[in-house]
Amino acid sequence: MAKRYTTSSRNLIVLILGTLIAIGPFSIDMYLPGFENVANDFNVDISKVGYTLTSYLIGIALGQLAYGPLMDRFGRRRPLIGGLTLFIFSSLICAFSWKLEILVTARFFMALGGCAGMVASKAMVRDLFEKKQVADVLSTLMLIMGVAPIIAPTVGGLVIGAFDWEAVFFILAGFAVLMLLLITYILPESAKPNTATSLRPKRILSEYLSILKNREFFIFAMIRGFSLGALLSYVSSAPFIFLSFFELTEQQFGWVFGSNALGLILGSQINRLALRRFSLFNIAVTISIALTLLTFGGLVVSSVVGVQFWIIYPFLFMMLFCIGFQNPNTTALSLDPFTIQAGSASALVGSIGMLFGSVASVAVSQLVTNGVMPLLFILFSCALCSMLLILYYRRKIKR
Repeated sequence: MAKRYTTSSRNLIVLILGTLIAIGPFSIDMYLPGFENVANDFNVDISKVGYTLTSYLIGIALGQLAYGPLMDRFGRRRPLIGGLTLFIFSSLICAFSWKLEILVTARFFMALGGCAGMVASKAMVRDLFEKKQVADVLSTLMLIMGVAPIIAPTVGGLVIGAFDWEAVFFILAGFAVLMLLLITYILPESAKPNTATSLRPKRILSEYLSILKNREFFIFAMIRGFSLGALLSYVSSAPFIFLSFFELTEQQFGWVFGSNALGLILGSQINRLALRRFSLFNIAVTISIALTLLTFGGLVVSSVVGVQFWIIYPFLFMMLFCIGFQNPNTTALSLDPFTIQAGSASALVGSIGMLFGSVASVAVSQLVTNGVMPLLFILFSCALCSMLLILYYRRKIKR
């Protein structure tokens, strides 16, 4: 169904898809400045509040596996509308939570609804645009998605300072209502319903296994997973690092977290320029090596001179810069082998990334409670595994 669009219609579609994919980082980052407020309201340690992020990541991982077959069977729009409706109601339950367990559970269902936009946006890029445009459009989505972490914690800090953390979830519910209107009246259906797609669990599992058996998909989905593991390790630990360890205010946290996210944007946009001269694969190899060297350097320097703000702040910026390069390229490389199964492949690659992020988030909640060094070790481990995988793949294809 891929075709050429006028510049204005292309930009409008990309903007809507980018806004859909931005629901994820908005839902994660906007309430991060309120972690201490949530901990105080529920009388728990701030590390326990991290489980609200873990449950969200688990919900995204599981939800994407369900939306893949649903979007292949019924088209993209109907499951997307259903998911956003669930997101709205779950956000309202989050706002009215009276204990931490309720908030953790509501965040899980909020993720189940919100991940519909993440699955649909990637699949619709594959549907609507020609092969050579996919990586370029995904880089544009990364730009829009990258703006969210800059705006979200800053806005969240202001909202929480003026009202309280509950107000964040009212705003997210309103944001989802706006998305429903845009989908209903503007966004085209990009894929015809395919009644041949089975919704039986055994058939769904078989289809996902067939996708996993594709070597190219498996390798690049795992590489992307380790990159997201590093990214979400940082996101999970950011409230502790900046609010507790470095003792920044909520407003200062918003500005620091947001400015670091500029690295993600710069990486994704420089990647667009690099794609005009270099191949997707060569860029991915180079960035994997650079990310490993960077995280190793951050670990060594912090071990020698100690954990200091002027070291950690630029180090995290450069890490996000590399991930801004890596994610659109490894996503495009993992989806490239598929046409009919694009929805399921998109769901599976997203789910793998969030499963890695969930594990990293739990590790951070358990380990990053007294210092920053455990985080630096986790970041280096993720980067190293990613690099080893892509070098292994390069060796195989050369043979």
